[in-house]
Amino acid sequence: MSNNFLTKTPCIGICSTTYGDEICRGCKRFSHEVTSWIKYTDSEKDNVNRRLQKFKKLILSDKFSIIDEQLLRKSLDDAKIMYNDKLEPICWLFDLFRALSQESLKLSALGIALKPSYSKHSISELKELINKEFFELSTAHYQRYIKNIKAT
Repeated sequence: MSNNFLTKTPCIGICSTTYGDEICRGCKRFSHEVTSWIKYTDSEKDNVNRRLQKFKKLILSDKFSIIDEQLLRKSLDDAKIMYNDKLEPICWLFDLFRALSQESLKLSALGIALKPSYSKHSISELKELINKEFFELSTAHYQRYIKNIKAT
């Protein structure tokens, strides 16, 4: 029997929870999720990945459109950029921007369109904005649903 669980670790290799952060500044998981990941069931891993996917999708869909999914996939594969192909394609942009730092990046050549309201932003400004918004969503979720439970 096959399942559709998203179980691959979202770790990007720069974990700030080792320095005491409650939320990793890399993958945006909570510290207890990072330390317990290996013990999690597929269902628990899926829950974490779906939350992260939901946040990424919300943030990235506001700024970009995927105009050619196959071209984006090929571009990521050709550049040997690690991404979770089980996630929705818009979420792959998070890994693309994490791995590439080129200001001259031609999004259309990768199958991506930037929405007009963000056309004045540079790639580095967009990366910073995406990370900031993702961290803010994760922090809000943590404050509302996790920290209050831990305190009781």
